[in-house]
Amino acid sequence: MRPTLDESKPIFQQITKMIEDDIVNGELKEGEQAPSSTQLVAYYKINPSTVLKGMNQLVDDQILYKKRGVGMFVADGARGKLLEARRQTFMEEYIGSMLQEAGRLGISTDDIYKMMEEMKRRGER
Repeated sequence: MRPTLDESKPIFQQITKMIEDDIVNGELKEGEQAPSSTQLVAYYKINPSTVLKGMNQLVDDQILYKKRGVGMFVADGARGKLLEARRQTFMEEYIGSMLQEAGRLGISTDDIYKMMEEMKRRGER
């Protein structure tokens, strides 16, 4: 769990993203129990309906499933589904806008590859 929530986005979306991040990062594995709404309510001191809204979104997206009287668990295939959705978002938000700006600046695809390799080398230092 993240130490704090912030004001930048609705809290239920932050709860959803936090659980998704735990699944993507391998901290929560398929079949494992997700943090309970009671735990999240107590930890963050937030309204139970806010937590349930975020968790129910994950159930609707088939990332979590409910076991009546036991809790919510990570669904089979949840990590793959989240990775694919995030790859698509990455392509649309980052790659798409990068290519638009490159077009405005007259930067070729080959030049973009060279820039990416340079940035990768810088990060490996």
